[in-house]
Amino acid sequence: MALEKRSTGLGKSCVLIIVVAGVERFAYKGVASNLVTYLIDVVNMSTSSAAKSISTWVGLTSMLPLVSAILADSYWDRCSTIMVSSFLYVMGLVGLTLWALLCAWMPTSSLFIPLYLISIGQGGYNPSLQAFGADQLEIDDDLPRSKEEDKTNKKSLFFQWWYFGICSGSLLGNSIMSYIQDTLGWVLGFAIPTGAMAMSVACFLCGARFYVHKQREESIVQSLKAAAKNIRNQKLHLPPREDDVAELELQEQPLKDDFNCSRSLETNFATVDEPPSVTQTILRLLPIWTMLLMFAVIFQQPATFFTKQGMVMKHNIGKFVIPPAMLQSSITISIILLMPLYDKLIIPFLRIFTRDEKGITVLQRIGIGMCFSIVGMVVAALVESKRLKIIIKEGSVESQAPNTQLSIFWLLPQYILLGISDVFTVVGMQEFFYTQVPAAMRTIGIALYLSVFGVGSFLGALLISVVELTTSAKGKNHGWFSDDARESRLDNYYWSLALLSSISFLIFVNLCRYYNDASAK
Repeated sequence: MALEKRSTGLGKSCVLIIVVAGVERFAYKGVASNLVTYLIDVVNMSTSSAAKSISTWVGLTSMLPLVSAILADSYWDRCSTIMVSSFLYVMGLVGLTLWALLCAWMPTSSLFIPLYLISIGQGGYNPSLQAFGADQLEIDDDLPRSKEEDKTNKKSLFFQWWYFGICSGSLLGNSIMSYIQDTLGWVLGFAIPTGAMAMSVACFLCGARFYVHKQREESIVQSLKAAAKNIRNQKLHLPPREDDVAELELQEQPLKDDFNCSRSLETNFATVDEPPSVTQTILRLLPIWTMLLMFAVIFQQPATFFTKQGMVMKHNIGKFVIPPAMLQSSITISIILLMPLYDKLIIPFLRIFTRDEKGITVLQRIGIGMCFSIVGMVVAALVESKRLKIIIKEGSVESQAPNTQLSIFWLLPQYILLGISDVFTVVGMQEFFYTQVPAAMRTIGIALYLSVFGVGSFLGALLISVVELTTSAKGKNHGWFSDDARESRLDNYYWSLALLSSISFLIFVNLCRYYNDASAK
């Protein structure tokens, strides 16, 4: 059902989908943000094992969208993908709640069955929902160049409010659910996100009459098959059949329009291999994608080692105990406060220096956020060093005596800095990977953005294993990730991440100088 055209703002369907996405983030963060505490305190895993398990789980969750995106763009439609994946998502949450209820009789390994079912569901849900939400924009992808700026501004507005919506849901998930889980129990703490996710799926269904369903383009797979068939005929010196020509014209034209190809298939049939394929598009984005991996590694620290830091610090105000995972809310609070100011204050301020109406480009936005993430890791290393000095000075030898430790509020600056970096880098990444692919590959573009965090999580788990192997004494647990608060050296790990991220940033800056922006064509 088409909506009435408006020149500014977002339509009802866009707003509804952003709200649904926010509720999904509440459900996911309600599980993921405090999962390290659950694995350490309830499942009795070591700190490094819990961190690696979570990093691997998050990594797979973020990698699966690459598979589901190809299915959504080539075989299914985005709405159908959302419905199937949301069912698996809810089933995974139900299974996790039941596992928490019956944990006394369940083997530890079985916990990962519902967790990875959540991964499979979310792998199809998130990229399809975001691409479907962008489809609701009341702007035709084939606007004339005179209106190209309006199209770009509206897409930027969508991605900005999309991130604002999911951060609002994350804030509630980080704060409310971590408190409930630590004080009222894990069964209730998992049951509430399950109910919220089920309700969000019901709301998505109820809004079906508002949705704009773009006319489905021919799939990438079908287009490539037609092109390959014609190339094979040319090699055999066979003239193309008229029905093959007509089919190829229909299937290749959307991709050619996106990249402003001036030559048509009718006049030069030999140019059928010029429109970019999936492989060509991914290879063009691969250098930028690779340099963002270290940002993704840093992105995982609040849910793992930052939370572990809080567990061995003083985290109470009088009789009120602050769940360490609750400090992750400071990230989302920073984002929620800064996001509305981005267009009103930050962009006008940047225009003074850049003399550009847009203030900064998408790649410049990403780079600024990378700088903030590096500074965040430096601050985290300094705070951890101070914590260790206090332990030595005060003679606190028991890791379970947090009242003698540094206050947990010393961690706030590193959380806030990562929140600021998210406003720049994460929002910029969403817009970058969405706009740098042809219209027929938009879901794949969103999946590429999510896959940065997937591979980054696997890279983080690999780094933990390497550091654990190289810093632990033989037969002892005295490495950087030691469970003993006196012997752990998370500060050294944070310094290492800051160094590796700085190297990635310098390479990123050089790559941006030579990158050819497809959205500007």
